[in-house]
This record gives sequence, structure tokens and C-alpha cells, in this order.
Amino acid sequence: MPLIEIHLLEGRSDEQKKVLLTAVTKAVHDSIGAPLETIRVWIQEMPPKAFMVAGVLAADRKQ
Repeated sequence: MPLIEIHLLEGRSDEQKKVLLTAVTKAVHDSIGAPLETIRVWIQEMPPKAFMVAGVLAADRKQ
């Protein structure tokens, strides 16, 4: 049973997340032949104030 966790910063629409989850599910199915009913994909969203890149908060990089 493939388990795929995706980490994203908050801010994407529900439709964008649905498209991503669908595409990842299809990619796993197509690439390793896993039956669709066994594939689990979920998104963990993080607020921009809780994620840092090179010492700069993601919230500060958007400014």
C-alpha cells in the first residue's frame, strides 16, 4: 500500500489540491502498478510563519 505525504505551504485552493492529489495518485498507479484502491495520498499544510528557508520565514519571503 503506497503512502504519499505532500508538504505544502498554505494558500492553494481546494481545486488545486484536488488536482494535485489526483495527479499523484495516477502517477503512482502508472509508475508502479499499484491498484488505485491501495494508494493513499494526503497533504500536510504549513502556515508560512512555521516554515523557514535559509534563515528566512516563508511569510517574510513573500513581502
